[in-house]
Amino acid sequence: MLPEIENLLKLQDVDKEIRRLQDEVAELPRRVSAIEARLAGTKAQLDKAQAALKTDEAARRKYEASITELRTKISKYRDQSLDVKTNEQYRALLHEIQFAEKEIAANEDKILELMVNADTRDKEVKAAQADLKAETAEIEQEKEQARQRTAEDEKLLAEWRGKRDQLRSGISENLLRHYERVSKFRGSGISEVRDHKCMGCQVMLRPQTYNEVRSGKETVVCDSCQRILYFNPKEELIDQIPSLHRPKRHHPKIDATQAWYYRAEFAGDGEVFLCLTNLRGQASRRVYDIHTGRLIGDILIREGDFRQAFPEDITGATRLNGNWSEHDLENFGTELPMVVLDSLNADLDLARHEASTGSHVKEPVPTGQAAS
Repeated sequence: MLPEIENLLKLQDVDKEIRRLQDEVAELPRRVSAIEARLAGTKAQLDKAQAALKTDEAARRKYEASITELRTKISKYRDQSLDVKTNEQYRALLHEIQFAEKEIAANEDKILELMVNADTRDKEVKAAQADLKAETAEIEQEKEQARQRTAEDEKLLAEWRGKRDQLRSGISENLLRHYERVSKFRGSGISEVRDHKCMGCQVMLRPQTYNEVRSGKETVVCDSCQRILYFNPKEELIDQIPSLHRPKRHHPKIDATQAWYYRAEFAGDGEVFLCLTNLRGQASRRVYDIHTGRLIGDILIREGDFRQAFPEDITGATRLNGNWSEHDLENFGTELPMVVLDSLNADLDLARHEASTGSHVKEPVPTGQAAS
């Protein structure tokens, strides 16, 4: 994997953390507002309870004043009744006295009702005051925690921005601009390639593009979403199969006319697959890049069996399963098809697992050939 791609992966993780912290910082004022709104609701309940208590007290004073006024009228009517001359005048005053007495009784009933409710109102006010006091203390604590969290997030943001600047310095300007432009619209600017597709947009890649990404030798972007692509060998499907459930490896025939080998290093070209073929008394050797499947150099022809013709290439190499006709090899041209490349890589993984578990079976020596 190119160093710039590694830096981009780290940068994307840093950018995600920065966005998370920025969202959290932006959310904190809204959280404080919600806290204050909750406190305002409790205050409103207290105000309502106090207002109800005051209303009842005012009504009681009103009824008491009305009773006083009515009693004054009754006293006045009784004094007037002593001076009346006719029965009609007396009956009229008596009627006024009776009406006033009924009004007094009604007001006294209302006062009694208010006195009964007064205890409930008083309890409601005291309960609301207690709730407000407790909630005020709790909310002040929450607000202080929110302020502390904001300060911590701001500090972390400064640290992450420093890391971001450091990573950006290790990425070319053109690649950085492309990453930022795609990130702005897609939410991410770099995506893993797995199972022949871009995991960002889930679109299958062309074989050549997939091979180029797997090689890790150049920067490749997805034709569909424009994300920068990278390949992680650890995520290969064969690596995800638990060791206990890996399929049993079929061993290649020792006397086959064609043999495929893996070498970790070959003539300065790194990891390669070797294809050795016997045909009409001659042996041919083709060398392919393990990641891209591209043919390296020319096809080499020597006289005799490939084991005698290319002993230096076989020594220390890992024998793999693979058997394609000469016609197929010619049709492959300068690049192995993806299905062939995947088949060889899958068998290589099984061979490595076999070697790591000690279950490797030593390749037998064909009849007539001395063991080395």
